[in-house]
Amino acid sequence: MHETTDSEQGFKVIAQNLDEPWEIVKNGEAIYISERTGSIVKIQDGEKNRMPVELSADLSNQPEAGLLGIAFPDNFSETRTAYAYYSYQENEKYYQRVVIIQAKNTKWTEMEILLDKIPGGTFHQGGRIEIGPDNKLYITTGDATTPELAQDKGSLAGKILRVNIDGSVPEDNPFTDSYVYSYGHRNPQGLAWNEDNQLYATEHGSSAHDEINRIIKGENYGWPAIRGDETEADMKEPVIHSGSDTWAPSGMTFFNGDFYFASLAGEGLRRFDPENKEQELVVSDVGRVRDALAADNGIYFITNNTDGRGKPAEKDDRLLFISKLN
Repeated sequence: MHETTDSEQGFKVIAQNLDEPWEIVKNGEAIYISERTGSIVKIQDGEKNRMPVELSADLSNQPEAGLLGIAFPDNFSETRTAYAYYSYQENEKYYQRVVIIQAKNTKWTEMEILLDKIPGGTFHQGGRIEIGPDNKLYITTGDATTPELAQDKGSLAGKILRVNIDGSVPEDNPFTDSYVYSYGHRNPQGLAWNEDNQLYATEHGSSAHDEINRIIKGENYGWPAIRGDETEADMKEPVIHSGSDTWAPSGMTFFNGDFYFASLAGEGLRRFDPENKEQELVVSDVGRVRDALAADNGIYFITNNTDGRGKPAEKDDRLLFISKLN
């Protein structure tokens, strides 16, 4: 595998022929990418190694479902264990769960279930999982195509969840004995913290009106009661939204004072300036983009044209890297 460069936009092609990729994680010099079809790809020194993930339940084949988010703890190199979020079917119902997986020889194996029975549906499975600055797991869940669940604090659907890394409920969560950190979300798919450890999230809107939200624990972000510029008592409006345009925002990362987020329907990588509350397209003409990850000198991002909604080009999907961002 050889790196190539798009001379006009300044990004490099790091890897090709990925299969429905979803999340990027970097550990040392290695990059790991989850694929919705049930594998994790390791990319290092120009080599690509795909290993299947052996799970305790078959992956759901619903739209937007499968093996989704992955997160690696700081001690991954010693333990070879990580966290994953995946969709499955049981008794004709659809769910998601958060599990511990471990890399062994030629495959990954599910070791322990931390959180189960997150509602799934025809669409809106959420699926981002990140380890926060406080060493807690943060998990985005969709409304499972049942909008009223987002307002139900007793349901895990339509939420951002906060979980201890052993699967227990953090004592300082906003609701007693609850994983719920914030609620009223439609289908959030990106999480990132700024330099002050303030959490932001991307969210798919209905009929456009995609959002970036500043996440405060215990707050209600309004779905399905409000969207866009609409307001209602005790509900938070987005920092910025797409109005009648569509970004279909997914993974997000923070780099040099700005957030960068993947844009599926908007097809590219976008920059969001939280101070001026403005966004712009910084990479285009690569098709759908699913996730972005900041490194020391630039941003990795993955295309997502093989997920059934895009138009795959030759050698899609691809892991790309861009350093020229000013």
